[in-house]
Amino acid sequence: MLEHHASSSTSRLSELPQDQLDRLVEAPAFPHVLQFLARGFGLLYENAPRISSLFASQQRWLLCHVGLALHFRSSLEGTPGLTRRRLALLAVDLRLASRNTAYAFFDEALKYGVIRPSTVDGSERIGEVELAPGSMSMLIHWYDLHFQALDRLDGGDRSGRFMAQPERVLARLAPIFAPALLSSTQVRMPGPFYTIFTWADAGGNLMDRLIAGIDICAPQQQGRFLTDIFSLSHLAQAFTLSRAHTSRKFAEAEAIGGIGWSGRRGRAPMWISVEFYHEYARAQAQKLFILNSAFAEAIAT
Repeated sequence: MLEHHASSSTSRLSELPQDQLDRLVEAPAFPHVLQFLARGFGLLYENAPRISSLFASQQRWLLCHVGLALHFRSSLEGTPGLTRRRLALLAVDLRLASRNTAYAFFDEALKYGVIRPSTVDGSERIGEVELAPGSMSMLIHWYDLHFQALDRLDGGDRSGRFMAQPERVLARLAPIFAPALLSSTQVRMPGPFYTIFTWADAGGNLMDRLIAGIDICAPQQQGRFLTDIFSLSHLAQAFTLSRAHTSRKFAEAEAIGGIGWSGRRGRAPMWISVEFYHEYARAQAQKLFILNSAFAEAIAT
């Protein structure tokens, strides 16, 4: 199973101590990096909505990384590759999804061409799949967006090193990154505001759009950040969601003080609470820490 293949340093990679996490989130450059990421996620969705939708909820996002770890480990070590059955077994073993949910996720990815049957010397390998070229391109952009964010924090050159040979780095990086993500309490059990959205269809996209719409240079008002969002209908339409589904999620967040309107609904901008912002920021900071540690290990090996 995936944990059995994990590096001995997985536990070291999986959590940034709370005091260090707070220092990272409170660093002057971090709000700008956070918005860079949120806006970058939005552009990835616009360019490839079907592929992006596989990453838009917590469960699907983690299932993707489990599948990627299996795929890239196979390409690196010549072991059996990604199949429908192997993904389902891991999903159940990791308490990530039921077998039927994993099957449905795999079938959807195959149906829409995110993955395709794997071939060797022109012959199909029965049951095994590989990333389609467009998916590989999208994945490279997703990783590079995070490396650019890390470089903005400390002036490093992770992006340049990654883009010099991205597929080779991914083969080593993905099998390290996935177990570390799945070992992180912050990733598996985020805060209440984040949880409302992250397990919903396109919930990650909705959160990204909220953060992207903040004016981070404007002062907070009563512990709130104003966004540039006025209409839930327009927001739902942007992510091909139903108005009812989007309204339910926002009503849940509003009920616990995470979001609200600064005036009349539809005519005044929406706000998000400082607590909601910090939950999103901490989740992204943990992910960046895990990825940075995994990248260093992948490059070293």
